[in-house]
Parts: sequence; structure tokens; C-alpha cells
Amino acid sequence: MNKTNLYDAQGFSEKAFKRLLVHESPYFKILNFNFKAGQELPVHSHDIEGQVSLVIIAGEGEFLGKDGQSIPAQAGDVLVSDISEPHGLRAKTDLRLLVTIAPPI
Repeated sequence: MNKTNLYDAQGFSEKAFKRLLVHESPYFKILNFNFKAGQELPVHSHDIEGQVSLVIIAGEGEFLGKDGQSIPAQAGDVLVSDISEPHGLRAKTDLRLLVTIAPPI
């Protein structure tokens, strides 16, 4: 077992969003991203099979998709998609995001 407290492990940066590798195994990968208001993870996709989950654990923002698609996002919201589907995120407030990728890339 391995325990990580995301609030203790990682803060925020004015320059760019921060990324923390929480866990990596042959089965899945967990990442924590912290965004200051206005920062974003640009829409992107991966040319592989698998799925990704994006969980807002604090703050408010927007899940981003292809063709300018935008879905409001707030603490407690979970977005699940194929990893080959375009996805991204924009923070409206300081925001903490937990990402799970299976299988890991």
C-alpha cells in the first residue's frame, strides 16, 4: 500500500500548472494536476487504446473537447472518456484535478 496526501504533496504555481505522479503500475497511472485560475491543459488526444478519468477534487473550471466543446466542471465532477478522444481542462478558479489512465501511458 502507498498513501499520498495531495494537499500536502503539491501546491500551485503562478507560472504553469503543476503535475505530480501519484502512482504508476502496469495497470494504471494516477496524476495530480494543480491549476491556478486561468491556466489550462490544452485539448489533446493519444493514439492508443485505453480510458482516462478526470476528477475535479477542488475548484471550478471547464472540461474541454473537440471542436471547442466545453462542459462546466466543479468539485465532485468526473469525466470519463476514451484516451483517443480529445480532452483538456481550463481552470476558472484555483483547481485540483486527479487523472487516472488505464492502461498507463
